Amino acid sequence: MPPDSRPPEPPSASVLTLVRGRAGCLRNLMRGLARQTVHPRELVIAWMQPEPAPGLPDPGCPVRHLHVPGEPMPLAAARNRAAEAAAGDLLIFLDVDCIPAAGLVGAYAAAASGAEGLFLGEVLYLPPKAGPDLDDVRLDDPALDRLGRPHPARPPVPETGLRREPDPGQLWGLSFALHARAWRSVGGMDEDFTGYGGEETDFAARLAATGLPTYWAAGARAYHQHHPVHVPPLQHFTPILANAARFRARHGRWCMTYWLGQFRAAGLIDWNDDAPAIRLIRPPTAPEIAAALRPGALFS
Repeated sequence: MPPDSRPPEPPSASVLTLVRGRAGCLRNLMRGLARQTVHPRELVIAWMQPEPAPGLPDPGCPVRHLHVPGEPMPLAAARNRAAEAAAGDLLIFLDVDCIPAAGLVGAYAAAASGAEGLFLGEVLYLPPKAGPDLDDVRLDDPALDRLGRPHPARPPVPETGLRREPDPGQLWGLSFALHARAWRSVGGMDEDFTGYGGEETDFAARLAATGLPTYWAAGARAYHQHHPVHVPPLQHFTPILANAARFRARHGRWCMTYWLGQFRAAGLIDWNDDAPAIRLIRPPTAPEIAAALRPGALFS
């Protein structure tokens, strides 16, 4: 074929993950990377803990380790440090709880070779019996496909290619990708979002404001390893309120409304979609936080 009609070369991909605890989940993530049909250029691990976990497996690519000091969950800062360290043209963010399907890196690379955008991948949630102690026999896509369940709040992904997503707020931090230049264009994530919640929604909104479209990418599937969740996430009550207020001040609307509604139903806050601010009634008690833990629940 003529040189100018050749398909574009897929971009080199860096996979980035953030870790605090969850060493077993990280090992499965790395084992999943080792079986990719298209290998990433590297894996960048941002450790939100003093030391890396020992005994990590070979992910089939070079591994770069970096330490992110500060508060216990510096999510925005950790993503920024990982992105700054990455050498790839494509940044693939994968939560430490996620096992990549064999085609995840290739699917994101194919999407990014033909379009500019924020690319979202499907995540299936695994039951408790498919926890971090998965063996090699069960760490295969057909078995995980049978076990996994889609999140009820997420739209279905396309069977092939890309589908435009009108709501950039569909970005959750579990699995997404974008060109490194798009990340740099908005300065990464806002590190004033501290603790848990809101930083990725703010990031997606700022990307959308530049005109960058959001897409669902076929084939970029990951499997979320089970861990107990709080319903509602009362253990993150204070940062969720602070980050929701910061988002509202910047964008003129609320984020994390589902959780805010749960907090209101529990009698902890006075709030609605049209409110200019959240009125704190009282913080949750330690027994309430403990009672919110749902060991068998798949979704928070």
